[in-house]
Amino acid sequence: MNQAKVRYLVEEALAENETLFLIDLSISVNNKINVVIDGDEGVPLSECIRISRNVEHNLDREAEDFSLEVSTPDISKPIKLKRQYIKNIQRILKATTIADEEIEGILTDVTDENIVLVWSAREPKLEGKGKMTVEKTATIKYKDIKEAKVKIVF
Repeated sequence: MNQAKVRYLVEEALAENETLFLIDLSISVNNKINVVIDGDEGVPLSECIRISRNVEHNLDREAEDFSLEVSTPDISKPIKLKRQYIKNIQRILKATTIADEEIEGILTDVTDENIVLVWSAREPKLEGKGKMTVEKTATIKYKDIKEAKVKIVF
């Protein structure tokens, strides 16, 4: 299976809706095509079907048999693209750095180089007994992020 042709067909279908973007495209040795897409405002099922049809109708099953799956990212999978971070601003994010430090907080900002997480922590008072709540902020460069996942709160 020609991955470049499949990628072109997916990108062609995505171009019809600028809020959608490609997360991953893989083709297994037995021609199972797996396309993962996301959208700035979510992805309706109708868009997955439209993209699937665009790919399927432009490939020849007589020449090469294949199976095709177009889906959205699994919530348990880590964030891969800057655009996914932007989509998740104001959500709780758990980031693991390359130094194996885990930081969990509300994603408040996304720039070209980094993300910003904010959270509350209880710390000892400067004077006297007891603890006080303080707001903490962490700015993490993309290159320092090993894994980042959106935390779902019910």
